Amino acid sequence: MRILVVEDEAPIREGISEFLQSQDYEVAEASDGMEGLEVFRKFQPDLVILDIMMPRMGGLAMLKEIRKTSRLPVLVLTAMSDEKTQVVSFDALADDFISKPFSLLILKKRVEALLRRSGKSESVWTCGEAKVDFDGFQAWYQGEEADLKPKEIRLLKYLVEHKGQVLSRQQMLDQLWDVEEAPFDRVIDVYIKNLRKKLHLECITTVKGVGYKIQ
Repeated sequence: MRILVVEDEAPIREGISEFLQSQDYEVAEASDGMEGLEVFRKFQPDLVILDIMMPRMGGLAMLKEIRKTSRLPVLVLTAMSDEKTQVVSFDALADDFISKPFSLLILKKRVEALLRRSGKSESVWTCGEAKVDFDGFQAWYQGEEADLKPKEIRLLKYLVEHKGQVLSRQQMLDQLWDVEEAPFDRVIDVYIKNLRKKLHLECITTVKGVGYKIQ
C-alpha cells in the first residue's frame, strides 16, 4: 500500500515516513504542494497525508487539484485545531483531520480506517514500481497503465494470496481454468513471463522443477 506524505517540516515528515515504513507501507515524501502534485502523479499513492500550511502551494490548494481527478483518501494535518480550519478542510473534500501534535498510534489507526473505508486495504497490491488493483482488474507500472489480461491478474492474485509458498503449475491451472478447458501446463510459464515483462516483477521467483512463488 502506497502513502504520500506532504509536509514542509522535515522532522515531522521524516518521522511519519519512517513510522509508516515500519508498518510495511511504501512511502513517498514531498515538502510542499507543488512538489506534492508532481510526486502524486508519478507515485500513484493509495492515500495522501497532507499538511495545510506549506510554502509555494498550501495543502488545501493541493487537495483541490487532487480532487479534480481522484477520490483517494486524504488525511489533513494541521497545527490549527479550531472549528473553522476543520470545516474548511472538509469543504475542500478532505476525508479526515488530525491536529498536531498527535501520536503515531492514532495516525496509524486513522490511516487504517481510511484505507478500509476506501476499499483499498485488501484489493490493491504493490511491488516495487508496480501497482495492481485486483478488484478493478487494473495494473500500473511507474504510474502508466499496463495492459494485463484478466487471467494474468487472477494468476498474480493467486500467487499474492499464497505469498512465500511455492505453487506448482498444476495448482495454478486448477485455480484458473475449468477441467474441460484447462490448457497445457506450460501456458503458466507464458503468463508469468508476461507479468514479469509488463510489471517488472522481480518478486516472482522460479523454483526449478516445481513452479513459482512470490517473495
